[in-house]
Amino acid sequence: MYKFEVYKDKAGEFRFRFKASNGQSMFSSEGYAAKASAIAAIESIKKNAPGATVDDQTTAVA
Repeated sequence: MYKFEVYKDKAGEFRFRFKASNGQSMFSSEGYAAKASAIAAIESIKKNAPGATVDDQTTAVA
C-alpha cells in the first residue's frame, strides 16, 4: 500500500516522503516550518495530481 510519511528532519523542519508498497521511498518533499503546511502539501498532491502527465524534456542527440 502506498503511503505518505511525515517526519521532522535534523534542522527541525517538517518533510514528507511517498513510499511504495514495498517500502521504497519514491520521492520526498522540501522542508516546511509548520507541520500543517506539510499536511496541506500532501492533500494538494492527492487532490490535484491524480491525472498528472509526464513532460519529458530530454531530447535525443543525433
